[in-house]
Amino acid sequence: MKVKFKFITTFLAILLLISSASLKAAEHDKKADPEKDKVLIYVLKNILSRMHFVVKNMNDNFSEQVYNTFIDDLDASKRYFTQEDMKEFSKYKYQIDNQLLKDDLSFYKLVYNRFLTKMKNAKSFYGDLLAQPFDFNKNETIDLDYEKVPFAKNDNELIDYWRKQLKLQTLSRIQEQTDLQKDKLKKDKNYKVKSFKVLEKEARAEVLKNMDELYVRIEELENDDWFSTFLNAVVGAFDPHTTYMDPSIKERFDQTMSGKLEGIGARLQKKGIYTHVFELVSGGPAWKQGELEPDDIILKVAQGDEEALDIVGMRLDDAIKFIKGKKGTEVKLTVKKKMDGSTKIISIIRDVVQLDETFVKSSIVEKDGKKYAIIDLPSFYIDFSDDNYRDSAKDMEKEIERLKTEGVNGLIVDLRNNGGGSLKTAIEISGLFINEGPVVQVKYRGEDPTIYKDTDPKLQWDGSLVVLVNEFSASASEIFAAAMQDYERGIILGGNQTYGKGTVQNVLPINQFYPKYEKDLGFLKMTIQKFYRVNGGSTQIEGVYSDIAMPSRYSYMKFGERDLAGALAWDKVPQAKYTQTNTYSNFNDVIYKSKERIASDTNFKMVNEYAKWLKKNQDDTSFSLNYNQFFKESDDREKEAEKFKSVFDYKSNLTFSSPKYEQSLVKSNKDLADKRMAWHKNLAKDMYVSEALNVLSELKLKEKSELVKN
Repeated sequence: MKVKFKFITTFLAILLLISSASLKAAEHDKKADPEKDKVLIYVLKNILSRMHFVVKNMNDNFSEQVYNTFIDDLDASKRYFTQEDMKEFSKYKYQIDNQLLKDDLSFYKLVYNRFLTKMKNAKSFYGDLLAQPFDFNKNETIDLDYEKVPFAKNDNELIDYWRKQLKLQTLSRIQEQTDLQKDKLKKDKNYKVKSFKVLEKEARAEVLKNMDELYVRIEELENDDWFSTFLNAVVGAFDPHTTYMDPSIKERFDQTMSGKLEGIGARLQKKGIYTHVFELVSGGPAWKQGELEPDDIILKVAQGDEEALDIVGMRLDDAIKFIKGKKGTEVKLTVKKKMDGSTKIISIIRDVVQLDETFVKSSIVEKDGKKYAIIDLPSFYIDFSDDNYRDSAKDMEKEIERLKTEGVNGLIVDLRNNGGGSLKTAIEISGLFINEGPVVQVKYRGEDPTIYKDTDPKLQWDGSLVVLVNEFSASASEIFAAAMQDYERGIILGGNQTYGKGTVQNVLPINQFYPKYEKDLGFLKMTIQKFYRVNGGSTQIEGVYSDIAMPSRYSYMKFGERDLAGALAWDKVPQAKYTQTNTYSNFNDVIYKSKERIASDTNFKMVNEYAKWLKKNQDDTSFSLNYNQFFKESDDREKEAEKFKSVFDYKSNLTFSSPKYEQSLVKSNKDLADKRMAWHKNLAKDMYVSEALNVLSELKLKEKSELVKN
């Protein structure tokens, strides 16, 4: 668990590219289409004002939000605009709403054209700043939390901002090469160590090369791409999940969301100018390797031991080409971790990603002489275009039936990292655990909520149930977990709360609202619905709070929907008519005992300390630019990180195995056997699964005569 400052180089590069994204537009200005731009503004404001879930007035508050978002999107690292520029821009701060109502783009044109001028200026002087050695004996610091940093007063102070940022990039590269030399010297005592003077010169040259390459990559971007930045500032003022996609971005969005798996078993998504991990495929190479996580940013890609290729600013389909590869080959991903902002190199051996691994699967374990099962549900999948395609509800029903024949006494439904899927299957799967009744309420704008019910009186599983969640459990996962909690049908076990996404989006072709216009106007992904629990509360923002909260690495992090600016607020509707199942005789006692057990467990205590440390690192955004102090801070962090090296080195004495129906398949299919062996080993090392089994084994069902029918 090496924690380095080397992430700073890439972090600053990302901020630069976010800020630099419109350089090409100057050369493409002749390609700009003012008529199309005005048509887009006209159509989008009308669609949103009439169809978005939220009725939002285009007033001064709206104007201020668009103003701040657009400027931040162009100059997040405050490298281009000065306070003098901001003073000029500010006269439009509360006028954008009025301009949009008149299809007037004066604010956009002023800011954008000024930005182009500033971009050209920056390109003319960063080379001069890197031409001479920096003074690393000087005691000065830099703060990378640019929300706290004011805009430069004038151009002279702006150039000093650049100097500090370039100095930090150079310093971090010196550190990388110093560490590399130490490693080489350990292997070869005759290795010739380079002097600091040489390392510093090479580091500046490398930073200059990267800066030049960033500007070259910007040349690939077109004017339409960056008018989209302004459009997204406008539509994003309604909520963060409402976005405009120009036609080319829509194609890549479809590729990302269609389930095409990109060689390492990860679905990737373009956000701005960098490549995010959207989700991992259960059982895939990245999932088995265990270090890559949703919301991580992939910065560089290396083929084995070859030099890494920087993919920041690269189009998604081009980036994917470098990540994909033949089975058995190695790809090394340089990743900026969502968790703590550090950069890590993750090595993954490519494999063919089996779609079967995205489906329901189960494992059986014996504890204290009784059998229990864990069902892994990676997503609420369904294909509405193919009646013969597997869907998660049918698979869950079949899997439970098979497990019942083996005499299992309790079930764990594992929804960790399940980002959701089909509402239909979420309702049907909930119905497997209750007789019949309401499962979720769905509300359109201005309408009373519609109650969606399980109408099948059949109860597929009437035994003990634990639902395992984490901070990545979202949407349909939260609908199922909330229903089980509201009915008191099962105990929810996991982090403090789930992700908190209680909204539904629809992708609309804009041309259908303006059919006379021949050019492709792109698409609008718009929030149209909101979910509510049967108890009336929304899953938006709050998610589902665990009955038993276990420490996790995210315990103190800003995370989930509540961390998104402009996210729709939590609210409630009238409670649906439902009756709790009254399944257990010791429900609250089991929860109390588990909380006591977790509070005294040394493993969970260590996880909690680790989470606090991660939060401290996340909040620490100031770095020394003095050579000695910089290295001291880095060494201190490494020593702190060593304390947590074994934080997840847990091993239970439990043995997990495939259910009987699968054992013959495992014997005849080596690939399946390897995948199941890896999964079973992970389950045995999972402290959260172990506690879920403790809870499951303690739950006592009421006698049939005591149960209240819901």
